[in-house]
Amino acid sequence: MKLAVEFPSVSYREGPEAVQRIARAIERIGYDHIDIFDHVVMGIPIEGRPKGPYNPAMPILEAFMALGYLAAVTTRVTLGTEVLVLPQRQPALVAKQVSTLDTLSGGRVRLGVGVGWQESEYEALGEDFHTRGTRMDEAIRLLRAYWCDAEVSFDSAHYPTVAMSMEPKPPQGARLPIWVGGNSEAAYRRVGRLGDGWLASRVEDADGARAAIASIRRHAEEAGRDPAAIGLQSMVAPPPRDAAGKTFYASHDAVLARVAALKSMGFGWVTLNATAIFQAGARSVDAMAAELAKLHDRIRAEVG
Repeated sequence: MKLAVEFPSVSYREGPEAVQRIARAIERIGYDHIDIFDHVVMGIPIEGRPKGPYNPAMPILEAFMALGYLAAVTTRVTLGTEVLVLPQRQPALVAKQVSTLDTLSGGRVRLGVGVGWQESEYEALGEDFHTRGTRMDEAIRLLRAYWCDAEVSFDSAHYPTVAMSMEPKPPQGARLPIWVGGNSEAAYRRVGRLGDGWLASRVEDADGARAAIASIRRHAEEAGRDPAAIGLQSMVAPPPRDAAGKTFYASHDAVLARVAALKSMGFGWVTLNATAIFQAGARSVDAMAAELAKLHDRIRAEVG
């Protein structure tokens, strides 16, 4: 299996050197990929605004700034977002940011995108929450155009573009992978028709996972794409939202059993959440690195 780590933004509390140290440790241990979470701002619960699943005071480093920093202190591990809320950002700017990151990292970028859930964040960024699905589809196509075409003209309801150019192109060019997150039929359609892989965060059971994968593959076939070429990645456990979630990673046996189960469902990639490891008791960068090393070695030895 390919092993990824959801990067712990909380590491910044120990200073910039600690951020470097945990990134280098993840690479040295042997993980394949680092993903970083994305939210620009978090809505504080007020009257008329539903309470979100996360503490609005949780620290979240800006995704592209953080990935640029990680690219400078690593050499092998690939780098991505899990997931970037694409429709609340300007796609032309995202195309440039990703191309620059791919250039400076030596072609190590994988972009993970999703539509998000937080209407107040869209409002804060001046974007329309209610058209996010349509704009997501258009934005994915526009990103690929900027990465591949010398002259970009794009007929679009939301992002009309006439005779534009963007350089440098990313070293990966058209091969730069875009993986799509989500747990709805609309997300499965988007993965099958437009994505290079599925980023699953809330796999409940084998039947649900297999139904989702079957839907993705059906949409890929309908679009004339090879279903077998679409990658599958799942978080080992959903982001912790309760006491049980915050202690999950304290049991390495439970983590191993879950990784083995995900492999049997068809996932070729799994993501370990370093912030959840922090919440489970590894309360420093060095402690998180030690836990990640133990889990990595057991997964490689016992699961593959």
